[in-house]
Amino acid sequence: MYESFFLINIYMTRLLSLLTINFLLISVATAQFHPSEVSTSFKFKEVIDKVSRYYVDETDSEALTETAIVSLLEELDPHSTYIPADELQAAQTTINGSFVGVGIRFQIMKDTLNVVATISGGPAEKLGILPGDKIVSVDGNSIAGIGLKNSDVREKLMGELGSKVKVEVKRKRVNKKLTFNITRDKIPVFSVDSRYMIDDEIGYIKLNSFSRTTVYEVRSAIRELKGQGMKSLIFDLQGNGGGLLDAAHKLADEFLSDEKLIVYSEGKAQPRNNLRAGIRGNFEKGKLIVLTDEYSASASEILSGAIQDWDRGLVVGRRTFGKGLVQRPMGLSDGSEIRLTIARYFTPTGRFIQKPYDDVESYRKDISERYLNGEFVSADSIKMPDSLKFKTLVKNRTVFGGGGIMPDFFVPLDTTGTSDYFSELIRGGFLNTFSYEYTNNNRKKLLNKYPDFSDFNTSFDCDEPFMDSFFKYVKEQDSTLKYSEEDFNESGEFIKLRLKAFLARNLWDTSEFYQVYNSTNEILVRAIDILKSEEYNKIDLDN
Repeated sequence: MYESFFLINIYMTRLLSLLTINFLLISVATAQFHPSEVSTSFKFKEVIDKVSRYYVDETDSEALTETAIVSLLEELDPHSTYIPADELQAAQTTINGSFVGVGIRFQIMKDTLNVVATISGGPAEKLGILPGDKIVSVDGNSIAGIGLKNSDVREKLMGELGSKVKVEVKRKRVNKKLTFNITRDKIPVFSVDSRYMIDDEIGYIKLNSFSRTTVYEVRSAIRELKGQGMKSLIFDLQGNGGGLLDAAHKLADEFLSDEKLIVYSEGKAQPRNNLRAGIRGNFEKGKLIVLTDEYSASASEILSGAIQDWDRGLVVGRRTFGKGLVQRPMGLSDGSEIRLTIARYFTPTGRFIQKPYDDVESYRKDISERYLNGEFVSADSIKMPDSLKFKTLVKNRTVFGGGGIMPDFFVPLDTTGTSDYFSELIRGGFLNTFSYEYTNNNRKKLLNKYPDFSDFNTSFDCDEPFMDSFFKYVKEQDSTLKYSEEDFNESGEFIKLRLKAFLARNLWDTSEFYQVYNSTNEILVRAIDILKSEEYNKIDLDN
């Protein structure tokens, strides 16, 4: 929440890449060609053949074809996309909820592959690979000092189910390299990042995507929190770029009853399709708040829109991204895939929340423009015409269509605590990498002192010696990055919070990261205040 403006473009790039894999219908397209389409297809082949035969220089017909496909889809809308065959497995990982690999969370530092954590129950953990290990070779080939990229690691460690890969590991305080022959297995990719009780009655769930396993993960989380006394739920969709339509439908069904309409879609070749609540959900009663921001998109907007339209709960935060288009995956003969926009979706009140995309460049810069126009700090800067007004289905409250889901309670972006120094630390990844190295060097000591997370969260302090070691590390990594006392006075507490959160993640897991980090999450803090005050009750929602 506290990143300065330079992060807008970083996050926008990440979000748009996520959106290309988001919001997919699982179906097979049956191709039927009109005579004119056949003629056009032949014309396209003619051009490629003539270029290949007569162009002045040698050409790659395959590469030209792929470039043409990409250009064609870009002419349609920002979310129709092409995925080459060699990238398809990685692209499907998030929506499938699993992949085949060795089961490690890794980080490349100083051109070395470091094991940050092993996946519980995965093959790496079973064989004894540990956090802090450095993988130096794969199948006898050295991977140290070769300019290793994340894509290279995935290519080397992912593979066919049951296939084997040999890795050599350097371990701290062990003189010789350790060899592990790992049998690749299915590794789960979890969409629930965090679940915990905020107090005796308020539960919290953080969701990062909508995959095939999402509804089962959320059901488990809800049951766990109910067992701990949860009566009210804060469901965090901040930064969630979406995923499967089916997952959004099933998840909304956990909160809505009585065959209520959740979403409907329609397009040129697709008649209206209504998706309704059907089963008895695990949280149909009880106070519910959904958290959103400008990076909540697609399936996130389906869920928050349905909750809002039926007055089942409140949306707190900032206006969502504004993606109301449905993509269908269509496989091609060479193993590649196109994901083609085939329909528009609408919330139960009939809201179409897709923002304009006539100008693709403006579309990609939309979030930056929102920031510059002051939307992130003032709700009054958002001007909605009367034509976009809709009424909720139970309490007749005013809500808006067009360009995302407007929250019931607006929370401005908190820019206090930002500074140039803090921004440079984030940009350079120094908070993350230092935390990893500190954890790796002090893991045993830390766990002896803080045997469980609650002890750590209560007692650990980024004291002066700890911060001195951090500043020394940053100076060693980048001598041009100058420490500023003024900047530290502005950002010091947030720097310490990030460092503590990363330490918690390295020692335990992502859920613990958020338990630390969320102490200054202004949208979450506002949601807690609404639940604990009379503000929620005054709206008299359908709970």
